[in-house]
Amino acid sequence: MDIEILGALAVQENGVSITPTAPKPRQVLALLALHADRVVSVSDLIEELWGTTPPRSARTTLQTYVLQLRELISLALDGDGHGEPQGTGGTGARRTAKEVLVTMPSGYLLASGGGASDVRTFERLSGMGYRAMDAGDFPGAARQLREALALWTGTAFADVQTGEQLDMEIKRLEENRLCALDQRIEADLRLGRHRELLAELTVLVNRYRTHESLHGQFMLALYRSGRRGEALEVYQRLRATLVRDLGLEPSAGLQRMQRSILTASPEPAPAASGTAKERLVPTS
Repeated sequence: MDIEILGALAVQENGVSITPTAPKPRQVLALLALHADRVVSVSDLIEELWGTTPPRSARTTLQTYVLQLRELISLALDGDGHGEPQGTGGTGARRTAKEVLVTMPSGYLLASGGGASDVRTFERLSGMGYRAMDAGDFPGAARQLREALALWTGTAFADVQTGEQLDMEIKRLEENRLCALDQRIEADLRLGRHRELLAELTVLVNRYRTHESLHGQFMLALYRSGRRGEALEVYQRLRATLVRDLGLEPSAGLQRMQRSILTASPEPAPAASGTAKERLVPTS
């Protein structure tokens, strides 16, 4: 099974799409695919579909959606244009729909059969990037994190109607993406790629107007590019936004960077990476 959720939802079994077009079954598949190989409880699925006011028929309707997904899985398993079905192990035996979408005592489990998942690949590559950063291998970190971020083709579950469970997961995934992005930019700065980063950081600080780490990186890139005045303007805009929207002053690290730029220090002290991830407020 191949699972893609870092953008539009796409789930394939035996090389054939099992992604339904109807909104509710699509929601069910999205939550199961995100937690592939783990049980998703009936209560979580019901909350995702109907929030805190499910209909009396919620369990029966959920079972209907599961049956619809199994029908799509069966069609995919019976497909004849993709060679030996997944999960055969070369023995000729193949999985059934009930073995792919498994009923458990407390819920349902989507068995990936060892297939690819873009979320898991992202987590693996970004983890390798973080370890490379810790080891001082900045070229390796930049490479691994860039490869991880390339898996994103848009907002997670971009074409899925979402409820409370998926909304929460989208926020978690987006925060993970921003952490990887922050560290990749940090690695590029360490490698002296400040001019190459200016266009990207211009877009990012306009989208995330209270994200201090991105603003600090933008200030440093501008300063290193000989644009000291613009670096100070970035700080003033951020400070005005933080005070107006959150009632907060910039972090101590960012204030130190601003003072270093004011005094034209040879190299401003960088603000601590991720100093204000908790102050993340993206703009539309």
